[in-house]
Amino acid sequence: MTDRDDDLDWLYRRGRYGEDAPDRTRAMPAGEQRPASRPEPTPVARDREAAPAAFDQRPRPDSTPLGTPGKGARGGQAYASVPAGPGGAGRAQVKRPRKRHIGRWILLALVLWVAYLIVVPIITWGQLSKVDATPAGDRPAQQPGDLYVLAGSDSREGLSSEERRKLGTGSTEGKRTDTIMMLYIPPSGQPALISLPRDSFVKIPGHGRNKINASYALGGPKLLVQTIEQNTGLRVDGYAEVGFGGFVDIIDAVGGIEMCLDRPINDKDSHLNLPAGCQNLNGVNALGYVRMRKADPRGDLGRVERQRAMIAAVAKKAASPWSVINPVQYWALNSAGSRALTTGEGTSMTDVARLGSAFYNVSRGNGLTLTVPTGAPVTTSAGSSLIWDKQESRAMFQAIANGDTSSLAKYKK
Repeated sequence: MTDRDDDLDWLYRRGRYGEDAPDRTRAMPAGEQRPASRPEPTPVARDREAAPAAFDQRPRPDSTPLGTPGKGARGGQAYASVPAGPGGAGRAQVKRPRKRHIGRWILLALVLWVAYLIVVPIITWGQLSKVDATPAGDRPAQQPGDLYVLAGSDSREGLSSEERRKLGTGSTEGKRTDTIMMLYIPPSGQPALISLPRDSFVKIPGHGRNKINASYALGGPKLLVQTIEQNTGLRVDGYAEVGFGGFVDIIDAVGGIEMCLDRPINDKDSHLNLPAGCQNLNGVNALGYVRMRKADPRGDLGRVERQRAMIAAVAKKAASPWSVINPVQYWALNSAGSRALTTGEGTSMTDVARLGSAFYNVSRGNGLTLTVPTGAPVTTSAGSSLIWDKQESRAMFQAIANGDTSSLAKYKK
């Protein structure tokens, strides 16, 4: 038998190298020579010994020649043959990943969604109405931080007879304001949302003393801002106003607001009939709730507290993840807000964003909700009115003028 045949017999364990052959793998004593019948394997045989699979040249149905694109047998996926590595592992099948394509689609969707969040406010911003709310003449010095005046107008403009009946606004012509607030955002610390009761008896430039809401009826936003500046000594940096119809649209755009009532409310003037307990108020009921005064034993003071609670609830729900994730609700909210809002000519989109952020902080308890300190209602030339407590109100305004809200918590009501 030739050496080659002997090598093959040994490699495949046949003949004298079969299972019944004596064990030839025992350790050989030092100096012992290999039997002549088992010659040293040739280099080729040693290579076969180390990696017999590397010499298997039979074609495989699920692979293609190296470097040639094609499809294997598994679902049409592309495979490529890889040469054996140093360990003689033979050909490996490499699957081209499809996760890369899925990741690209996810990234594209994320980019489009972020673009949508940015573009929608820019588009709807063009629907905002502008008004001149900057007073002329001498004005107080600029204090640290930013101070905004927020007004809720009771104007019936744009409302049909049916809408006036439904909202219970009556048919009074002209523009008045049921809600007057200041939102102060300090350089650091908590923002403060401060109600100015509409019945506050103050000096109105050029019109003597009257209720503060009369300044809006007499001279619109500009006179209202001037009246606030002259009576507080603070400089107003921006102005925003919401009307009846716009308020209702915003509430409905966020799906209503949950309010908890300590007692049932039945007020014919505001078309309100609500049971006690927690309940979701739609736009119409929410408007009646914040306008109600006669059915509240605290009168105007009780109303300003409800107004602040409602604004905080709207800000909290508008900033909820669902309002941002849901593209339909996001568009409806931005569209309703832009139609409802009237801003001063100097009030920018950045100012409105800061207002929204501050309202959200207040709604989460990270801000102060206050009312200008007043005494009990008194009778004046303008009827039942509220007089600001001279000492406490002056201290409140001075703290804001100093840019510090840390001392205002004592006025929280």
